[in-house]
Amino acid sequence: MEVTVDISMYPNREDFIPPIEGFIEKINRFDNLKVSTFPTSTVVQGEYEFAMRAVQDTIAECYKEFNMAIYVVKIIPGYEALK
Repeated sequence: MEVTVDISMYPNREDFIPPIEGFIEKINRFDNLKVSTFPTSTVVQGEYEFAMRAVQDTIAECYKEFNMAIYVVKIIPGYEALK
């Protein structure tokens, strides 16, 4: 089953751009995902298990590197937003 995940990251720091750029760079390393970045969020699409693991791993990696951030995530199972 395909899934679309819409993610907004809100780093809890004044210099918020580097963590957001880091998240986008890291999620784009996964070959089996479609990723599109917009001004307010990043949309990730792929096979459900793989996409969810990729998002989870990317958030964990960003936490280790950039510390605290708030994530707003919308998960839409069975929907392909990116064609």
